Amino acid sequence: MATVIIGVGVLAMIDAQSAFIRANLWSNHAASATFLANEIREYSRLLPRHDPVSGLVIDAGVLYGWGPDEGEITVDDFDDLDDFDGITFSGFGTPDWSDGDLPGPIDAFGEVIPEITLDGTELGASADDGTGQMVFAGEAMNGWSQTVEVDKIDPFDTGVVYPPEYFVGPVGADPGQPVDSFPLRVTVRVFYQSAADPMPSEVIVVSWIVP
Repeated sequence: MATVIIGVGVLAMIDAQSAFIRANLWSNHAASATFLANEIREYSRLLPRHDPVSGLVIDAGVLYGWGPDEGEITVDDFDDLDDFDGITFSGFGTPDWSDGDLPGPIDAFGEVIPEITLDGTELGASADDGTGQMVFAGEAMNGWSQTVEVDKIDPFDTGVVYPPEYFVGPVGADPGQPVDSFPLRVTVRVFYQSAADPMPSEVIVVSWIVP
């Protein structure tokens, strides 16, 4: 009888410890994900909605200016919010954004966040590649990625999303609404994938409105 009682007690302690470890891991992941989402928000908070030079225009029915413009290759080149639409920052990212990936995750300065060991050693840093371009060398923050979505929304109902080319033409005395006059909703999704996970898992979603 004593053996049974002790065995039940030990099993209960093991189960409680496992639950504590899972809760602690979730808490750590939630804190890291919130930090990564807010780093994107901080980096982009002073950017205009659309390109400050060319703007967002429709010419002969074709939309120009949404997404990275010609010559904008790295995150340092992005000078407006719509440049970020569909971009993912991850350890698998390449310097060419045409595949939707850039190196990351990034911090509020646009620099790749390095992996940090338990003794505080950083496993990577940004350095000049000899051409004046800063590139990341080393190991980025393991398993984490940030995906950014930029949506054009209705100014009176933020739940209504329009395609980037949407506009309201003038009717009589009503001037309508130009293609570049709509507010934007920026959404950052933060994912984590451990070495044992076959696919990344979404940890947190942060959204904000840019009027």
